[in-house]
Amino acid sequence: MFYEDNPEILNKFLMYKLNNENLSSKTVQEYEYDLYNFLKAMKVIKKSYKELENLSKEDFDKILIKDLDSDFLNKISSLDIDYYISYLNINKKYKPHTRARTVASIKSFFKCLFLNLKEINNNPAETVKAPKLGSRIPKYLTLSEAQSLLNTVKNDNKSKFKERDYCIITLFLNCGMRLSELISIDITGIRDNDTINVLGKGNKERTVYLNNACKKALNDYIPTRNTLTNIKDKNALFLSERGTRLSRRTVEYIVEKYITMAGLDPNKFTPHKLRHTAATLMYGSGVDIRTLQEVLGHESIKTTEIYTHIDNGEIRKAVDVNPLNTEI
Repeated sequence: MFYEDNPEILNKFLMYKLNNENLSSKTVQEYEYDLYNFLKAMKVIKKSYKELENLSKEDFDKILIKDLDSDFLNKISSLDIDYYISYLNINKKYKPHTRARTVASIKSFFKCLFLNLKEINNNPAETVKAPKLGSRIPKYLTLSEAQSLLNTVKNDNKSKFKERDYCIITLFLNCGMRLSELISIDITGIRDNDTINVLGKGNKERTVYLNNACKKALNDYIPTRNTLTNIKDKNALFLSERGTRLSRRTVEYIVEKYITMAGLDPNKFTPHKLRHTAATLMYGSGVDIRTLQEVLGHESIKTTEIYTHIDNGEIRKAVDVNPLNTEI
């Protein structure tokens, strides 16, 4: 389940997060990745700060941390943590959001070990500050690009999974689903061909409403799905050629394939960017921010508010209708 080289104390923390905070497995995996690399770096730092800077990736990968325990963690200082975050910035060129996520993982780790698991004597991360973040404007497809993408899938007569792939991209672009939500859809989660129950962040179930485009895509796909003779995951909506539930990576590949075929940049547009596209198009069509929050399944309205800054067409229109927009 976890990395083979994980120290026991890291696994204790990860299990606590899974069992007591009801986090998704993907979130816990992100914690594990951040902390696994952090502990490797700490093993080097406790010998020499300079040694970490001169270490090759191959040598870093060879560092073993299975023996690290609470005694080792008690020796880590806030200065060590600050140095590591600086190292990620200067040496590894990590972006501010990636460094901020790493800081959040480290702070959560030490806080839990100190307050909840009682494994350490102090919390060295308590005073560590995350890098300041500017507001990020999400990348998204324009309406014409989204239409071009859908037409590319619809006209791909070489693919025997055309109906499945068209349905996937239609749901992304119309409902703003997360990738994890899409692959979790069960046949039994479709209600009256009108709504779908999906499993969102934090394992919270939410209802997604279907528009006519989604209903038609599902009605075209499900009969072809049911013709598969080797279905292993009987309840999964989206199936692979082997009859198993589609994986995240397969869906990422499908999106990448059609983004490329549509003449768009596959490095810029991922499944998550299709979610951004749905949100942007809805907001630009007049959906209010509170409704959009519910559609996207955001816990905080602040997360949804990024979409209020990106509708440049509306900004241009607002300037153009100013009654002073005439030459004197």
